[in-house]
Amino acid sequence: QVELVESGGGSVQAGGSLRLSCAASGYAFSSLCMAWFRQAPGKEREGVAVMASDGTTTYAVSVKGRFTISKDNAENTLYLQMSSLKPEDTAMYYCAAGKWGYCYWQAYRYNYWGQGTQVTVSS
Repeated sequence: QVELVESGGGSVQAGGSLRLSCAASGYAFSSLCMAWFRQAPGKEREGVAVMASDGTTTYAVSVKGRFTISKDNAENTLYLQMSSLKPEDTAMYYCAAGKWGYCYWQAYRYNYWGQGTQVTVSS
């Protein structure tokens, strides 16, 4: 079992920055695929950034160059640094984990989810 707890969401003006954190427990963190997803009202959950167990990262086109995914294996924590935020980044952000080395973009593949943290960007 993997338990995930997100923090760090909030309200910010366009152009601002936020850093999300996801504390993981219950499994060997360094061996997990870790991912950030988001879901805006009325929209499907979409992948934002993923990090494979070897540290390989992939980003959605919409956030590439603005968001950075990283992790601290010693602290069992995943991060998402978000900069140059736009109103369209407003969503509930979720941390997800999969017991694979490689990461998938499809949300349905992930069995472990955090409770989510709200990010609101005003224009």
